[in-house]
Amino acid sequence: MKKIISKLLVLVGAMTLLASCEKEEIRAILNPAASPAVTLSAPNLVLSKDNANNEVLTISWAKPDYGFDAGALYTILLDKKGGDFSKAVAFATGSELKKTFKASELNSILLGLGLVAGTAADLDLKVQAKLGEATVLISPLATLKATPYLDRLDLSSPWGVVGSAAANGWDGPDMPFYKTATANVFVAYVTLAAGEMKIRKNNDWAVNYGDDGANGSLEANGANIAVKAGTYRVTFNESTLAYKVEKFYWGLVGSATPNGWNGPDQKMVYDPFTDQWRAIVKLVDGDLKIRQADDWGTNYGDDGANNTLDLNGANIVVKKGTYLVTFNANDLKYTIEKIDVWGIVGSATAAGWNGPDAKFFPDFSKEKVWKLSGIKLTDGAIKFRLNDDWAVNYGDDGANGSLEAGGADIMVKAGTYDIVLDFSNAAAPTYKMTKR
Repeated sequence: MKKIISKLLVLVGAMTLLASCEKEEIRAILNPAASPAVTLSAPNLVLSKDNANNEVLTISWAKPDYGFDAGALYTILLDKKGGDFSKAVAFATGSELKKTFKASELNSILLGLGLVAGTAADLDLKVQAKLGEATVLISPLATLKATPYLDRLDLSSPWGVVGSAAANGWDGPDMPFYKTATANVFVAYVTLAAGEMKIRKNNDWAVNYGDDGANGSLEANGANIAVKAGTYRVTFNESTLAYKVEKFYWGLVGSATPNGWNGPDQKMVYDPFTDQWRAIVKLVDGDLKIRQADDWGTNYGDDGANNTLDLNGANIVVKKGTYLVTFNANDLKYTIEKIDVWGIVGSATAAGWNGPDAKFFPDFSKEKVWKLSGIKLTDGAIKFRLNDDWAVNYGDDGANGSLEAGGADIMVKAGTYDIVLDFSNAAAPTYKMTKR
């Protein structure tokens, strides 16, 4: 009986304290000795791309003794050594007392924290327990040493396309050139308006090239290069100063695509972090192929249904759904994977609150980050939702750049915006809107 009374008194006291503290942090309210030590299955990790899908780390802890059935929810916080955890990556585990990471997942987190690939670094981590809105337990600090790997290509270059025909006009920032397999030869995949362009270095006019004779040869401070509206591949040889502007893009065509076999094709976007082409597209039951620049002169199908493309090959059969299609023009491999897609909806968007939503595109340089560039909005309100459906939607209750599930409408002024949604920290997703 004394034990029962004692537990009841602890429960009543805890409930009274929780009610009074609201969101204030409280360490071990219920039992100061109950803070659980964190156990790491591998406190020193060297990650490898070859083992990207392997489980490499389990973080676990014992269930604290609250003195009653608490129903606590747990979150792991991970930060660089010596950090104050204000920018920590958080992983909510619910009532589970452990979290297991694959190498690819952990690697993305480490790079997102600013760790350098190939270099060992120390990290701090702790586990917090919450009852309602109050933090009631924080574990002792644990440390982890980890070495991430470079999970993407670095094809960046200092060169760019600038001009009235370019996306950001004469002031930039410039549309980037990327490295190719040939030294000092760079390529840019760009959609241009009718106008003029030049090639310059480091977004600066100190080093810039034009074409005085319109003959495919560049001159320092040369004449503007006139172009027509279209999607192009611009090739630039820094050694010889030769350049070429040619109509170029890859697209999806077929009965499964929105525009059928006659096109225009669903354009794919170049991903410089993997040197591949990608598209997010809503398909119906039917067939598709991949072709170049809306033209049957160069088209690919799959004769063996083995995810390897063949020139003029057989149609690729697909089922209804929203897919991420990835195409590697180097080895002719491709994948078609179902994907959930974030969109923007609201009175400020062209389609209003009923949609269809303007779609974001994954940032393949970062895990769980989505981008939407150059969207035109009017005075009004917006929210972000998944798959054109209200089942999963986010707003901003505090108008402070943080996202809350089912949160308040986000008020915007008319303009053209670049928007980034960041779900890399599942416990505290954010968004950023930059007006052009």
